[in-house]
Amino acid sequence: MDSYPLLNLFWTMLWFFLWIMWLFLLFKIVSDIFRDDDLSGWGKAGWLLVALLLPFIGVLVYVIVRGKSMGQRDIRQAQARNAAFKAYVREAAGTEKGGHVDDLAKLAELKDRGALTDEEYQRAKTKLLV
Repeated sequence: MDSYPLLNLFWTMLWFFLWIMWLFLLFKIVSDIFRDDDLSGWGKAGWLLVALLLPFIGVLVYVIVRGKSMGQRDIRQAQARNAAFKAYVREAAGTEKGGHVDDLAKLAELKDRGALTDEEYQRAKTKLLV
């Protein structure tokens, strides 16, 4: 039973965890290299070769040199996805500026204030909904 002591198990698990963490970082860096619009094709090829041929040093150098801009690209991409999602929701719900919901609310308000008669309100409402 003592052929593999608890401390050795701890060190094995630690090295395994660090290796998995490094793999995640390597995939993140490779995806960031291809996502970056500021890098030319040769720049992308160069960073990719450094990251893949000198894996540990290449990953560390990339994080040191381009880590801040990598975070900024992540933030821009998340903001763009969020804006696209919100635009889709607004479009699907019909609440775009000048959309039918806003126009109907304005018509109802005009009718409530007495600026429109029932007949004018119905005509405008039919025109909006058709």
